[in-house]
Amino acid sequence: MADVSGKFLAVLRLVEKGKYFTINRPRQYGKTTMLFQIFDVLQHDGNYLPLSISFEGVGDLVFQDEVCFAKRFLIWLADEARFADTELADWIVRQSEQCDGFETLSKMITALVEKCGKKMVLLIDEVDKSSNNQLFLGFLGMLRNKYLVRQKSKTFHSVVLTGIHDVKSLKLKISPESERKLNSPWNIAADFEVDMNLQPAEIQPMLAEYAQDRSVLVDAPAVAERLFYYTSGYPFLVSKLCKIFDEKMLPEKTEKIWTTGDVDTAARQLIGENNTNFDERSKNLDNNAELYALTQTIAIEGKNYPFEPNDSVATLGLLYGIFAKRNGLAIHNRIYQEVIVNKMSFRMMRENTQLLDRYDARFQLPGNQLDTHGMLRKFQELMRTENSEKDRDFLERQGRLVFLAFLKPVLNGHGHAFKEPQTSEERRLDLIITYYQHQYLIELKLWRGRAAHQRGLDQLADYLDRLGLEAGALLIFDHSKVKKEWKEQEIVHNGKRIFAVWA
Repeated sequence: MADVSGKFLAVLRLVEKGKYFTINRPRQYGKTTMLFQIFDVLQHDGNYLPLSISFEGVGDLVFQDEVCFAKRFLIWLADEARFADTELADWIVRQSEQCDGFETLSKMITALVEKCGKKMVLLIDEVDKSSNNQLFLGFLGMLRNKYLVRQKSKTFHSVVLTGIHDVKSLKLKISPESERKLNSPWNIAADFEVDMNLQPAEIQPMLAEYAQDRSVLVDAPAVAERLFYYTSGYPFLVSKLCKIFDEKMLPEKTEKIWTTGDVDTAARQLIGENNTNFDERSKNLDNNAELYALTQTIAIEGKNYPFEPNDSVATLGLLYGIFAKRNGLAIHNRIYQEVIVNKMSFRMMRENTQLLDRYDARFQLPGNQLDTHGMLRKFQELMRTENSEKDRDFLERQGRLVFLAFLKPVLNGHGHAFKEPQTSEERRLDLIITYYQHQYLIELKLWRGRAAHQRGLDQLADYLDRLGLEAGALLIFDHSKVKKEWKEQEIVHNGKRIFAVWA
């Protein structure tokens, strides 16, 4: 397992300080595991009585009204307390028979804490799984009131919730049309700022343990860095890449060695599969047109938006794990970048087949080389043919996405293109293409004038040097209203050969 001891201690300190907070992260981020670890430590500490409940699969009847929820909540507590104190559990059951709503429940919680004589910690998993969260918000409001007068009236020492939404955004989830305010009934909550992403140093112990158990030679620091390169530390994706190597790749290897190249191969396999994690991102994009549009401008057009915490669309993108905050909004990781762009380019193929059915997918040279020059000339021809007044606005707005859709049948399962958006005045989008065993770099950018073009050539030559490549290509989208130049140019810049095509 990854070494998340530092993260756990940071969360445990919040509990020990008596904080009320929400561990809100996207699905499959280790939230439930973290809750189990907290429970396990506290139940062995004689000063605490942890009580853990979950809304996963509880059904709708529990949330039909205040009385039903209050009674059921006490029964949940009794079930949990029974493992530590059967007498206390029986007492809670008797009290539940007299509970007729949140006001009575509040008094019973105070009596329960006094009778227990320990610091009671309430852990609630999957808080956004209930069908009527408005009732749950009322329950949180009751806990808030008790927290504010906790010096006079005893209550839970700490309350920890887990879910995709924090309490503030949970209110938006309940009433997305009628209630746009994000004010929280639980403004006592402490900010949860623990970074749940796995850092390379936290991944390394897991790799070292695996190497010993499976007798595999692993350069743990290098492989950990490569796993982080693709995943940005998203726990599910790190685990999934490791699983692909162990179950699909290792049995086929003649030598039991795990290299960074194996991580590249596992990443390509993962991008090509379907799983519930990817389905969740896809569903969230399909269900929110504004989020889809914002994601497209960031992932494909390379636009750089500062993060605005009061913008509901940007906030949802963060909650769903689509975005991360890195000098503004960015797609969370390279795996998601690929999956999202593939989704959007396939939609382009479905909705605009007239642009795609003439594409020649045969640009393979001897030695399994990719004919990037011929490919770019073909794309230029397509753009020029379709550059009527009717289609011009569409092509200028969606030119990059059209090219990415064009590229899919060209690679035709023999290669893959990783997109690297670059923040600059030219809004570059670098494509690192792997075709069989060969690697190519194609940079997509908007024409911003000759001075910006020269600076862009410097950047491209530097990038080629870092990749160990002697040649690359440049696809320039010229949106000027004057007569367009449909040209190509062979450029030698800083010792690198660059084939440039204007579209």
